[in-house]
Amino acid sequence: MATYKLGVLYGDGIGPEIVQSTVDVLQAAAERVKGATFDFIELPMGWTGIKEYGEPVPAITKESLETCHGWIMGPHDSSAYPPEHQVKRNPSGELRHHFDLYANIRPSRTIAGIKSVVGEADMVIFRENTEGFYPDRNMYQGTGEFMVNPDVAIVTGVFTRKAAERIAHAAFRMAMQRRKKVTIVHKANVIKLGYGLFLNTCREVGRAYPEVQVEDYHIDAMAAHMVRRARDFDVIVTTNMFGDILSDLAGELVGSLGLSPSINTNDNQAMAQAAHGSAPDIAGKNIANPVGELLSAVMLLDWLAARHEDRDLQTIARTVENATMQTMYDGISTRDLGGTASTTEFTKAIVERL
Repeated sequence: MATYKLGVLYGDGIGPEIVQSTVDVLQAAAERVKGATFDFIELPMGWTGIKEYGEPVPAITKESLETCHGWIMGPHDSSAYPPEHQVKRNPSGELRHHFDLYANIRPSRTIAGIKSVVGEADMVIFRENTEGFYPDRNMYQGTGEFMVNPDVAIVTGVFTRKAAERIAHAAFRMAMQRRKKVTIVHKANVIKLGYGLFLNTCREVGRAYPEVQVEDYHIDAMAAHMVRRARDFDVIVTTNMFGDILSDLAGELVGSLGLSPSINTNDNQAMAQAAHGSAPDIAGKNIANPVGELLSAVMLLDWLAARHEDRDLQTIARTVENATMQTMYDGISTRDLGGTASTTEFTKAIVERL
């Protein structure tokens, strides 16, 4: 029986509530399936890191994560941090940058019992996670933003063949396991060199996967097409900013951003992280929806199961996913989905269905 060491970063706002829910469900599932066990390592992040170590992501957290098989990261409320921390990368960006977690994988699909704006849909967005127009993580040193004078700001966008190649390969590998279709999203008609390099590189990679159908859309057209015909899309690959925007749109189209999971990976490590934020307005009220974080953990288990060829771990992942879906299908949900269950009540209902 294998034991997997998982870092647990509770974070800010609703983070402690939804991450605790996730840990409770994973622990209960492992006890029932009895195929693998988890060693949960609690590490400071966000306000806890600031108060205890003077940093949102202290060195002790990074060092400990190096020894973990993966980790579960709660949301952070970096906009409320003291000014000296707001000028630095936020915790999510810092960990993505530090560990070179180049692929942010964000699935969105309709769920039985949850109202969808677009009917049936099942797509996965592969967001390049290390460069583009997110200057906090595309520079070796500095932030990539400049003020020429008080009235002029310049933001540096970075596009490299290396980054485009590896996110494209990740997307095409996933497409081979799904419906064998990849959609490249870009803005090469205006940003000709940067997005042109991204588009052309993705198309070059696509030639190595002749079974996969390839198409491309400008970002503005893609947003419209997703609203009109979301069911037509399978795997979407795009840059950092566009992936961030499209995945939020996709989450809302299929039901709620609160249901949206994701993992961040560099092929050797993976971080489970719900796509939504910290929702400080409802923090501590026991009403937050933990599904996004739970399904992110399911993605992490699937990733670990594939990496370690562990069928028992995959069974735990399916057990957690099925129990979560059955709970919502049975009409039990949190307030954001029109239900009345608290976070802890919803968690208990999932455990009962494992």
